[in-house]
Formats: sequence, structure tokens, C-alpha cells
Amino acid sequence: MQVKTMAEFAAEGTSPEVLFWVGCAGSFDQRAQKVTRAFAEILNKLNVSFAILGKEETCTGDPARRAGNEFLFQMMAYNNISLMNAYGVKKIVTACPHCFNVLKNEYPALGGNYEVIHHTTFLQQMINEGKIKLKDGGAFKGKKITYHDSCYLGRGNNIYEAPREVLQLLDAELVEMKKCRTNGMCCGAGGAQMFKEEEKGTNRVNFDRAEQALETGATVVAANCPFCTTMLTDGIKNKEKEDQVKVMDIAEMIALSI
Repeated sequence: MQVKTMAEFAAEGTSPEVLFWVGCAGSFDQRAQKVTRAFAEILNKLNVSFAILGKEETCTGDPARRAGNEFLFQMMAYNNISLMNAYGVKKIVTACPHCFNVLKNEYPALGGNYEVIHHTTFLQQMINEGKIKLKDGGAFKGKKITYHDSCYLGRGNNIYEAPREVLQLLDAELVEMKKCRTNGMCCGAGGAQMFKEEEKGTNRVNFDRAEQALETGATVVAANCPFCTTMLTDGIKNKEKEDQVKVMDIAEMIALSI
């Protein structure tokens, strides 16, 4: 895919409308890379002027701060902020709620003031503006879908409706899990848990959450976060249901339906 970098725009003396913040998972995790591609395809189809930082992008520092290493977080954040300010970045869209939360809520205190949008909200805006037109009899017509609220998008930033509005457009049946919205449940990877072994207990959080998703009878579990996608997929594999139930990011679902 020919995706231009901020450096290439700067070399031409222009700047894009949006910076697509890919994030560590979206860059390096094979599963999350598919979501990155799907969202980039959508941006291309909508003729949105966007760029990525490419090799200049480093981790936001979110896992370091969650794990208690404030010095490392601030070092990473200052590097990113000085780079983005040098490029004159105004608007950022990202497919990772962890990146979204830290860029939106924690970077301003360090001098990084940007309009930060999660990709589900961006998709909802594009649908409301009539820019996204879905094909008739789409891939999800008549299917049962359940949606998992990621912690940083839902309870962390109070974004519940945007992803659901996007899913409503797919002409599928949206069935909620018992624990959803403000009463949602973590997939088990938040707060830097993705990067460490879990503490001993009677059950794994992602196994519990996957079981709740399976109880709905849905054949697709919609997610909005690379960590959630990984954890829910593992939980469904644990129940040996991976052939019947798929975990998909909302961007992938829209990319298949445009």
C-alpha cells in the first residue's frame, strides 16, 4: 500500500488533514496489522488526506506509565510531542484505545495538544456525513453480532454509542452481553497486563469474557482494540469455537462492507 509519511508531505511543503497513529500493535502484531490495512483502505476509498509517521513513530509510552515507569513514559511522550509539533499535527486518528486515551488525555499536560479521534468515532462521522455507503446484502446481513466495550474507549472515555451506530449500519442483529457499556468487563490485557504474566487466580479474565460473548449466540464478536482482539480470540480458542465465532475489529467489518 502506498501510504505517505509526514516526512514526505513535509518535503512537498504540504500537510495532510489527518495523522493516522498506527501504534505498536498495529505496526508489529500480525493480527493487528490486518486492522491497520483495513482502516488505511477505508481512508483511501474516502479520499481522506492522511499520513503516518512511519519509522519516526515510537510507542506513546502508555504501557510504561501503566506499569509505573513515569520517567520512561515522559521521555517517550516528549519525543513524540516534539516530532508532531514540528510537523504541525492538528488531528490524529488511531485504531488503538490505549493510544487514543494517552494522546487525548495525557499528552496535553506535556505540551501535546491535538484533536484525537478513535477510529470508531471517525467511521461514525463519515457515515453520518454520507461518505460511507455500504453495499446491499453485505457480508454481515442477518448475522448475530455482539460488541465488546474496550475499557479505554468505554468507561475510560465514555464512548459507547459511536461503535454501536457503525455496527447498526451492517444490517445485522446486535446482541449485547450481560456485562456491557458502563458495566462492561475488561478483556484482561489493560493496564500493561498485556506485557506481563497474570497473577494466579481461579480463572483467566479473557476466558470469562469470551464465555460471556459466546453466551449471546453471536457468530461475530466486534472489537475496537488490538489487545481486546487478541485476548478474546484466545478465549474463544480455549472453548474450541474459533471455527464458528470470529473476532473482528469494526474497521475490518466496514472495509468488507463498503
